[in-house]
Amino acid sequence: MDDERKAFPLRLSKELFDQLKAWADQEMRSVNGQIEYLLREAVKRRSGKDGDKGGNEESAKKGR
Repeated sequence: MDDERKAFPLRLSKELFDQLKAWADQEMRSVNGQIEYLLREAVKRRSGKDGDKGGNEESAKKGR
């Protein structure tokens, strides 16, 4: 991962923001850091990293 970051506005409901803030506080992260962490983990699962082969959309379609 390179150090270049893309900034963009993200609109969230107050309820979702509050939930993310509480979770981030538990993990000792900023809300931004928590969102980035969650997105990074979701991308890893979707691309099949960490041994999770069922995490991509094509596998999900085949299982229907």
